[in-house]
Amino acid sequence: MSVQHYRQLIAWQKGMSLVTSVYEISAAFPKDEIYGLTSQIRRAAVSVPSNIAEGQGRNSTREFLHHLSIAYGSLMEVETQILIAGELRYLGVAEIDLVIEQTAETGRVINGLMRSLRERV
Repeated sequence: MSVQHYRQLIAWQKGMSLVTSVYEISAAFPKDEIYGLTSQIRRAAVSVPSNIAEGQGRNSTREFLHHLSIAYGSLMEVETQILIAGELRYLGVAEIDLVIEQTAETGRVINGLMRSLRERV
């Protein structure tokens, strides 16, 4: 069965779950971070499923791969920013572990999708 819509992509679904987690945990960040780390991590998280959706909606496999690459880069931003939040003691170990596991799983799925698409190019 082929994918007819981006919402069917597991990578997009996992990206959406990551967005929810990031918004939930960043809500507890200090209020003086609203325009700093809170905003940055949320934008990076939103970029993951957004780029997957945009890429799937493009007319070529090469463009889809390009957007998946951007999504993966945003995923690494989220991971780094979660680690920064941990260093600043904005997050506990359990929260960090949860999001790091989500980024790892989402990354594995994105990489698998990219491998699959590269076979078509």
